Amino acid sequence: MGSGNEILDTYIYETNTLLEQLESIVLEAEKADTFSQDDVNEIFRIMHTIKGSSAMMEFDTLTTISHRIEDLFFIIRENTMSVVSEENRPALFDLMFQSIDYFRSEIDKIEAGQPLDKNIDSFLANINSLIAKIKGEPEGAGQSPAPAAAAPAEKKDAAVSAGSTEDGNADFPYALRVFFDEGCGMENLRAFMLVTAIRDFCAESDFLFVPAGIENDASTAEQVIENGFLLMFKHAEDREKAIPAVRSSGSVRSYQPHDYEPPKQVEEEEEPQSAAPAASAAVSAPSASAPVAAAAAQQHQKESLISVNLSKLDQLSAIVGEIVITESMVTSSPDLKGLHLDAFSKNARQLRKLTDELQDISMSLRMIPVSSTFQKMNRIVRDMSKKLNKQAKLTLIGEDTEVDKTIVDSIGDPIMHMIRNSMDHGIEETEAERIAAGKPAVGEIILSAQDTGSEVIIVIQDDGQGVNDEKVLKKAIKSGIASPDVEYSHRDILNFLMMPGFSTNTEVTEFSGRGVGMDVVKKSIEDLGGNVSITSELGKGMTTTIHIPLTMAIMDGMEVSVGESIFTIPIKNINQSFKVSASDILHDSVEGEMIKVMDNYYPVIRARRFYQIEGGTDTIDDGIMLWLESSGNSFCLFVDELLGEQQIVVKPLPSYVNNFDMKKNGIAGCSIRGDGNISLILDVGNLYSAMQN
Repeated sequence: MGSGNEILDTYIYETNTLLEQLESIVLEAEKADTFSQDDVNEIFRIMHTIKGSSAMMEFDTLTTISHRIEDLFFIIRENTMSVVSEENRPALFDLMFQSIDYFRSEIDKIEAGQPLDKNIDSFLANINSLIAKIKGEPEGAGQSPAPAAAAPAEKKDAAVSAGSTEDGNADFPYALRVFFDEGCGMENLRAFMLVTAIRDFCAESDFLFVPAGIENDASTAEQVIENGFLLMFKHAEDREKAIPAVRSSGSVRSYQPHDYEPPKQVEEEEEPQSAAPAASAAVSAPSASAPVAAAAAQQHQKESLISVNLSKLDQLSAIVGEIVITESMVTSSPDLKGLHLDAFSKNARQLRKLTDELQDISMSLRMIPVSSTFQKMNRIVRDMSKKLNKQAKLTLIGEDTEVDKTIVDSIGDPIMHMIRNSMDHGIEETEAERIAAGKPAVGEIILSAQDTGSEVIIVIQDDGQGVNDEKVLKKAIKSGIASPDVEYSHRDILNFLMMPGFSTNTEVTEFSGRGVGMDVVKKSIEDLGGNVSITSELGKGMTTTIHIPLTMAIMDGMEVSVGESIFTIPIKNINQSFKVSASDILHDSVEGEMIKVMDNYYPVIRARRFYQIEGGTDTIDDGIMLWLESSGNSFCLFVDELLGEQQIVVKPLPSYVNNFDMKKNGIAGCSIRGDGNISLILDVGNLYSAMQN
């Protein structure tokens, strides 16, 4: 039996997953202005599951709310969507979004260990009011929440099963009695999980279970221990399908099929416990029928996915990283220099191949699609469209692109900020403005993701009014970011948008303008090892491009030497490397040394001088120049020589080293080389900023 924490983690994970499904259903339904019958059934099932699991966890308020919404959808399910009039549909959609927000905020409190909100009266009144309207009852009818009452389906179960014999009843003649392992605990919950599995392939109207109310009533555990858990089916084939589900269910000791017989023949039925030997026989004799085989295959397929705690994957990544470093140390050991070891070299190549595969697999375990983050943006666009009274749609591209779990969790806020920015500043205020500009009345925001192999490119693009350079420049001058005497290029002006404290909003709204600008987006992305760039055309719209690494643990880098020191530069930041002579260097009184590359002039940083390294060369002809770029800023770095490309394991700098502002001086972390020495990883963006200062 798992610990309370594991059960709580499972509850939080499963409830969040259900809420994501629910939000997706409601967003699509609102566009169609109706719930399909499949939607209604799915929402009923989701609410039934949340109600049951919340009751098990004793979260009474969540149980009550989910129960009442389940009641609402029971009415719709029985009567179809025709029961909800046109004027009540917006209220129904709003109520569902309100419910999703309520559950999410309460789940956040549960995660943070905070007490739940006990005051749910006004929310319940909203639900009850809508139920009354749908039923055509006068306002105020049906106001009393009935948290303790059985759900409609359970009432039916209880009523039918009341007249049941121990082997089933005339309407549900094909029974299956299940016994769980002695002392396994939470027998009622285990029984409910079994019922949930059976619902996947059997309609609720085609089976019953005794005792009823297992998910709400902990006292039913005693009944299950004493008499077993009885499942009754209308059709024999459904019982056949249920057997693999029972067999693969956790902690099942035995199960025994029974067929219904007239009551007089049942009077001599043996005690439930004595069924165990027969049940064991039934278990050990697998059925050869095709439906069972199909159901078993389906069951196996479902179990091929497992949830793993992220901290375990972190440990795995760390160990794999150490293996990569150790393997490199062994194969490049100075003890082996000058020796011709053919067998060793062959084995070392095989070991390298296997460690590369191990590295790829351990990385892939952490990779999840960006779809969960992308889908959440639908809700942002929907809510802002309503509040700002703007017509806009969101188009998603490349949702199945996979990124490291920690990165997916971290990019949600920056993307959300950019989507809000497009809605608030980008999309025109009125449809008339858009039509006059020759655009469709409904604005469009495109959110796309693309995997290039070494990084993921996320693009947020809108077809709004674009950035007004004059307006931005005035604001930048007023904020003291820009000087009125300098002529700035279009690109310079766009870069002002990402500077701290800059906001083009003249008034504070709930969406933007709280003194938190795009600099927060830039910092968040750079903390992930990525970069952000903006392009815009007045009247056509704005595009924000975010480059992020697939993973923060392992990266491709170019090793360079400066004196006795070794630095690693991320490959993604290197445009070109080339030899130059002293005559190519230009001297500028403001910028210092400059060099011309591809018809543009770029500042030069000499790594030896910048980091005050002893040894190495200052003679331009003896070294090599690297043309580097980050977030649209380019410069050239002068080093002694290139040592070659390496896949490296990124190690964070120790905290006491960080006290010296290493990051601000362009050092992002370190890596251990094959010979055991340390290579410092350069942060090209911060190195450029340090040079400017």
